[in-house]
Formats: sequence, C-alpha cells, structure tokens
Amino acid sequence: MDFKDTPEEAAYRKQVQDWLAANAPKRGVEGDPEGGGDLTAAKAWQAKKAAAGYAQITWPKEWGGQGGTPIQQVIFNQEEAKYPTPGNPFQIGLGMCVPTVATFADDETKKRFVGPALRGEEIWCQLFSEPSGGSDVAASRTRAVRADDGSGDWIINGQKVWTTGAQFSDFGIVICRTDPNVPKHKGLTMFWIDMHDPGVEVKPIHQMSGGSGFNEVFFTDVRVKDSQRLGAVGDGWKVSLVTLMNERLAVGGASGAGWQEFMEAARSILTADGRTALQDQALREKLADWYVQFEGLKHTRNRTMTALSRGQTPGPESSIGKIISANAMHELASNAIDMLGEYGIISDPDLAPLKSAFHSSWMFAPGLRIAGGTDEILRNIIAERVLGLPGDIRLDKDVPFKDMPTGR
Repeated sequence: MDFKDTPEEAAYRKQVQDWLAANAPKRGVEGDPEGGGDLTAAKAWQAKKAAAGYAQITWPKEWGGQGGTPIQQVIFNQEEAKYPTPGNPFQIGLGMCVPTVATFADDETKKRFVGPALRGEEIWCQLFSEPSGGSDVAASRTRAVRADDGSGDWIINGQKVWTTGAQFSDFGIVICRTDPNVPKHKGLTMFWIDMHDPGVEVKPIHQMSGGSGFNEVFFTDVRVKDSQRLGAVGDGWKVSLVTLMNERLAVGGASGAGWQEFMEAARSILTADGRTALQDQALREKLADWYVQFEGLKHTRNRTMTALSRGQTPGPESSIGKIISANAMHELASNAIDMLGEYGIISDPDLAPLKSAFHSSWMFAPGLRIAGGTDEILRNIIAERVLGLPGDIRLDKDVPFKDMPTGR
C-alpha cells in the first residue's frame, strides 16, 4: 500500500482544499440527520458542488461530473469531511439509484433524471426490503402485473419497509415479482416510480433512536409505463446487484460518536478513586483491542484507496469495513454510556456530555448491522468470495417462488 498522494493527487487535493476553503459552510445546521436534516441547506450545498463539478466527480462531463477518477472522489470526500456541511439526503440517489437508472434506462430517461438529481433538485430512494423477506431481497412479494387494457403498462401492489428517505423522496427504484412460476431470483423486474403517485403511501417509522429516517411504503394499484422498466422482464435480480454493490460501499463507513469522542470523555471523567477513566486498567485493555480493530479497518480502507489510485476495482473485501465499523460503534457507545454513569442515558443534547452523541450512537448502531446487508450475509460474502470457502447451502435455489412455504 502507498499512503502518500502521487504528485497529481497532491495537486488535486490542493485544488479541492482551496475550493472548500472559499465555499464550504463554516457553521453546521441543526436538524434530524436521519430525517434528511435541513433539506434547504442540503440542496443549496449540493447545487453549489454540482456547479463546480464536485457533486459526482467520477461521472462523465456530459452528466455534470468531471470525468475524474475514483481516488479523486475519495480525496474530495476526505477534505469535505473537515467542514460542517449539511446532511446528505442525495447519497442513496446518486450512489445507488441514478447509476442503476443510467445503466439500464434509455437516453431520454437518463437525460431527464441525471441532471436534476446531481443538482439536488430531486431526491431518490431505494425500495427493496419487505416485511416477510428480511435481508433476502429476492424474496420480494410486491407484485407487478400487466394492465388488462392492452396498454402495456404495469400495475404494482404490495409493501416495502425500512426505506430510507422515502418521506422526502421524489422518485424511487422498486423491485417487483413479475413471475411467481420460476425460482425467486428469476421472476423479478425493476422499475422506477414517481413517489408522488396517489397510489404510493409513505409512513415514517419512529425509531428507538428518536429518528424517523426509515419508512413503510405501500403500493395500491400504482400504474407505471413499460418505459419505466429497468432491464429486461425477469432480469430484476441482475439489475438489483448493481444497486446492492453500490449500497454496501456507501454504508461501509459508520457515522456517530467514535474513537476521538470516547478518548475525550475518558480523559475528563473521574472514577471513584479520583483517577481519570483513562487510567483504569480494564478500560485500557479494551482501548488496546479497539485500537487494533480500528488500525486494521483503516489499512483495509487504505488498500481500497490504493486500488482506486491505481485504476483498479476494489474487491468484495470492502464488506469487512461495515462489519467492523458497525459492531465497534455499538461496543464503543455501550462502554461510553457505562463510563458516563447516569449521564450516559440522557438523550437531551443540552444536558448530556458531548450532546448525547454516545446515546444516539448506541441507539443507531444496531441498524447499521442490518442496513446494506446483515452481518451474517456479509460474513458469507467474505467467506465465499474472499476466503474461497464452500458456498452456503441454499435449498430454495431451484424452487418456483409460488411453491416456497410461507407462514411457518
């Protein structure tokens, strides 16, 4: 691995630093980040980045990008993270949905959606998970059937759940069951839909963290044109893999209170014997374990960055990042709450230390172990595709979807 910028990368980093110094906000904005935060501020910042070509650096210039390299995008993300920028409700759309649309839709559709999404004028969501499917995307029961009026349109009925940002999204991509007579992976079709259609009902889910970023979405006789189909009929699983690969990369880095905040608290909190928590031997042993984990995670990411810098495509080992970061976030927050005592369970940012950062992290962390693939699924990916171990046994692989047992 090479930890230094090449001369070209160093010059690009300086260019980015100068632009951010002149344009990035110097003060943060309040708002529930899970609920989109301050959408007005977020859209204004997105529009400013788009005008300068920084909204999606790797996208071609005709789409509004720079036609740049993945490592240039990494550099911009690193430098942008140093500023209190608004929340990013566009991440799912630009990182997952719009690339899927751009890959499978016609030129007219791409021209219609890419620009507005890039400028932050329209927000997208991803409609995959269902109440009965868990992490098995291919178990989708939301149905899309041809309209019986000969128009060629499709009628969608069903339900999705845990849809991030649906409450403020304008459009979405949805995976539907179009043929129940074939195995589950072969009878799916993907569509893009208008979230403002009267047949689409969005119900935010109030989470134990206090946020409402996830939603239930219900479809009742939602009519979509065949031109809204992404990919061939029955090829929805192949289309969804494009989205899922981008999703797991996007959620690989956990947010919330972390190492620096924990160390800040450990240096200031006094134990019963008058020493700081940082001087406690048991805590120091935990710190050593966490340090090793975080260093391993950092260098795994450095390996990915080195691959990007060399123009290579990172492999499935990037799944390691989400497993480590999500679990470490939960363990770190749990120990911080114990260390803070009665103040650790206070969720009022005006009363609790570090503005309840650890309380929020502890409540939010379990969701990260599910989002973008559960720990168990990602461990299977690592075992099969990184370590080369035998594949997991899948008894329903060749069973027609309509014959799969349910309700047991």
